[in-house]
Amino acid sequence: LAFDVKVEKDAQQFADHESVRIFKADIIYHLEDDFLKYREELRLKARKDNEHLAIFPCKLRVMPQHVFNARNPIVVGVSIEAGQLKKGTPICVPSKENIFIGAVSSIERNHEQVELAKAGEEVCIKIENTTGEAPKLYGRHFTHEDPLVSRITRESIDVCKEHFRDDLTKNDWQLVVQLKRLLDIM
Repeated sequence: LAFDVKVEKDAQQFADHESVRIFKADIIYHLEDDFLKYREELRLKARKDNEHLAIFPCKLRVMPQHVFNARNPIVVGVSIEAGQLKKGTPICVPSKENIFIGAVSSIERNHEQVELAKAGEEVCIKIENTTGEAPKLYGRHFTHEDPLVSRITRESIDVCKEHFRDDLTKNDWQLVVQLKRLLDIM
């Protein structure tokens, strides 16, 4: 941070060579604003770079009267009992030995595509088989009596803690603790 001083040419060259950014201003408030703006840009870039690793916790219940397709892709209406459901969330069935059924490829509310659904909402989801194995079948591998949960990992929990902490509520973090026990995550 260079407040009301001239940055020497060799210092600027060294900073450029080492990829160090020098903030210069004659007014202290401008210097502070530039620095805070840069920090926010770095935070947003880190979020964007790690977005694909963040798996938000969620617990779903299939509504048996809203099963539209029982096999790849599975298309069902669900009630979100806890957490947040995002597009791309991997889904598993803990009551059936944590069987992985696929990832959520779309979420619809009132016939409109949405990116996120929260606890208390009822939405229609499409679960695509991303396992590389034979597709799982609603009615054979799981039913509406089995709760579905996001298949979180230690890595996804760490990414959520570091970059998405403010996006998760206290209840979401309590669900993470429950899912850690349920899925045997250390």
